Amino acid sequence: MDKTQKLCFSALVMAIYIVLMYLTQSFAFGQYQLRIATAIYSLAYLFSFLVAPLALANLLSNLLMGGFGFFDILGGGLVGLLTAGCCAWLGKKRLSAALTALPVTLIPSLGVASWLSYLLELPYWVTALSLLVGQFISGIAGALLSSALKKIWKFQ
Repeated sequence: MDKTQKLCFSALVMAIYIVLMYLTQSFAFGQYQLRIATAIYSLAYLFSFLVAPLALANLLSNLLMGGFGFFDILGGGLVGLLTAGCCAWLGKKRLSAALTALPVTLIPSLGVASWLSYLLELPYWVTALSLLVGQFISGIAGALLSSALKKIWKFQ
């Protein structure tokens, strides 16, 4: 892909992420936070240039829809950067695409719980376990997505 194609593809992926968050916000911000959009982080496995755009998409969606202001915006961006970065690393190492389920499940759950537990005055592990329930579904969906796309897209 040339620079223009990467820019257009990045914008498309960011738009899809934000639209998915908008359409699913009724259950993406609840106790179990089923965030289907985070499955898209697994695309960084195939396209490492998506790391920053995916982090920015998370940051923007939390700016528009998140309820905890600064914590959601900055924290969500950092969690997105780390999650997409880990998926890209898995792709660079040519490890199984199925492994993207791990960062997509664990990093958002354990990272977001750090500020949610503080803000909601709940024990960290209660918050983390609650988030793990929803993120598990996104992790599996992301692994299936990257595995399927790996078969039809030329793996870089």
